[in-house]
Amino acid sequence: MITVLAEKPSVAKEIAVILNAKTKDNGFYSGNGYFVTWALGHLVGLRMPEEYGISGYKRENLPIIPDPFLLTIRKVKVEKGYKVDGSALKQIKTISDLFDKSEKIIVATDAGREGELIFRYIYQYLNCNKPFERLWISSLTDKAIRNGFENLKDGAQFDGLYNAAKGRSRADWLVGINASQALTIAGGNEVYSLGRVQTPTLALICKRYEDHINFKVSKYWQIELEHKKEFISFKSLSIQKWDDKKIAEGVLRNIEKSGKVSIESVETKRKNEQAPLLFDLTGLQKEANKKLGFSADETQNIAQSLYEKKFITYPRTGSKYIPEDLWSEVTVIVRTLDSVDQFKPMTSKLKWGRFNKRIINDLKVSDHHGLLPTDRIPTALSAKENAIYEMIAVRLLESLSSSCIKEITEINLHALHY
Repeated sequence: MITVLAEKPSVAKEIAVILNAKTKDNGFYSGNGYFVTWALGHLVGLRMPEEYGISGYKRENLPIIPDPFLLTIRKVKVEKGYKVDGSALKQIKTISDLFDKSEKIIVATDAGREGELIFRYIYQYLNCNKPFERLWISSLTDKAIRNGFENLKDGAQFDGLYNAAKGRSRADWLVGINASQALTIAGGNEVYSLGRVQTPTLALICKRYEDHINFKVSKYWQIELEHKKEFISFKSLSIQKWDDKKIAEGVLRNIEKSGKVSIESVETKRKNEQAPLLFDLTGLQKEANKKLGFSADETQNIAQSLYEKKFITYPRTGSKYIPEDLWSEVTVIVRTLDSVDQFKPMTSKLKWGRFNKRIINDLKVSDHHGLLPTDRIPTALSAKENAIYEMIAVRLLESLSSSCIKEITEINLHALHY
């Protein structure tokens, strides 16, 4: 038997269908030579100081640097400390039993740093030594899953990714535990929380707040004129700024009295504006916040939901490009979008057969390519899911469009001696 370990039950269910593992059991599917189970996220994590025999916040205990770092099953907070999460314990036992019954393991957690860490921590905690291969896919469509199983990768190929994830996990622990305890001890009465990410982020927010409250408003006035010549109307704005409103008004009256301005120069420039690249996760989060008011977490969760429903590719990507070998899929995706009424006005403007290929760059794709819709037409989406899906789909269509050529004309005028 072979055990396939997914990150979530919903993903395990999709994989089980593809593998024809039809029998549903408590915590896994089975059939056709496979067990398909799931991890429920981070089932295993680093132990807390109390589990190393270090209790309380004491100056003499610092710094706390475990050697070695030890793992434990996920815990939940209770009134007096923490206790093992019952659902995590149950699922770990299931995974352990399945690993014992299997000749090898296929890692199907999310194809990224955190997904790799989820599996490796479980593997290490269970002292497992079974060989494992990696399912590395960027989409949960049936086609992508089948293709992934036909091209499984050697698990050792991702040791570097695991080490990066492990390093970040330990850094979070070391900074969070030691800095929080040190500040709490120094503070005396309150419990304070510091973290590798949260503290510098808070510092950025505080700095921005201080800049805001210390900003001194300085008023100034400019003169705007409206012109008309040979049926062409346009406005001009003075380069000079006046601190005194009365002086600016006096200048305006003098210009109006003369009723004339002279043209000193006219310069026309052509500007070539490239089509935008695909979204990476950060770009999507920024755009969704700007246009929809969604928080970063909300956007990520919506994108993850769309991914699990097979409507978009893997969302947690840092790339805005696709590899050359994925280009053939783009036409298929565009034809899918062309069958959806809301996208027809955009697809009709594309130059079929001559799409802009700016998004192709193998060197700028590492773990995952830029965000794409899949070849599945979305159904039963919530309003927020539809908004994020539309944002991703429209960005793809924009990226395939020709560059925009703008003609910008700058006119310098002279009024009196201004």
